[in-house]
Amino acid sequence: MQIGIFTGVTDESIGPADLARAVEDRGFESLFVAEHTHIPVTVDTPYPGGGEIPRDYYRNLDPFVTLSFAAAATRRLRIGTAVALAVQRDPIILAKEVASLDLASGGRFELGVGVGWLREELRNHGTDPRTRVALQRERLVAMSTIWAQEKAEFHGEFVDFDPLYSWPKPVQQPRPPVWLGGWGPSTHERILDHADGWLAPVGIPLDELAKGVRELHALADRHGRPPVPVIATLFDPQPRDLESLARLGIHRTLLGIVPVLPHDAALHRLDRFAEVVLGSGH
Repeated sequence: MQIGIFTGVTDESIGPADLARAVEDRGFESLFVAEHTHIPVTVDTPYPGGGEIPRDYYRNLDPFVTLSFAAAATRRLRIGTAVALAVQRDPIILAKEVASLDLASGGRFELGVGVGWLREELRNHGTDPRTRVALQRERLVAMSTIWAQEKAEFHGEFVDFDPLYSWPKPVQQPRPPVWLGGWGPSTHERILDHADGWLAPVGIPLDELAKGVRELHALADRHGRPPVPVIATLFDPQPRDLESLARLGIHRTLLGIVPVLPHDAALHRLDRFAEVVLGSGH
């Protein structure tokens, strides 16, 4: 099982280059960062965690800028989004951002995507929350078409373009890994349809995660597919938690720094995480 770090990066946190170097220097395999383009001042959508929307959510840096600095500051660290909001981004531009970052990093980028929960944020981008799942699928399929074809063409309900040229193409083939966030049978079916792995919800109890992994693997088996890799996230990791996830066959566990921390506090937290990993035998 690979072990990485998940966090936001804001104007009040440790900077992206220092963070990435510290993550790599402590032996972690990857760094994944979150995205919100903004938080509307007036919000009726309940925050999933309860209470007020965290300050970090409306101060975070653009994830692709953050990860560009992270890639430039490291040599081996894999970098990714958890999650990028593809339903709030133009697919032609996003396809170029992903391919450019994958090329510049030497094939180290992974794209985690989710349909988003904050309806007011979605609407500010012209996205109808009611159709965001179908929209995400079309945008991901259209992006894969752009990455794979010299003359890419796509005609769907939400995404429509005539043949176009777009370079660079990603280093990783047929594309950088696409991780789909979400939960439930429809998420698993969508993973098999247009993604490569499952980014399990943060904070999900271990027994529920195990149930989801079994259901996902059973669905893949019925479709004649190999087991689908899974990413889990922990915010207060203990050695026994990592041992349990490893036994479950989790591909990667991300240790979360939430809320974000300034430079010295972030380094201290990474040191503590490294001790937990050592105590688990990884």
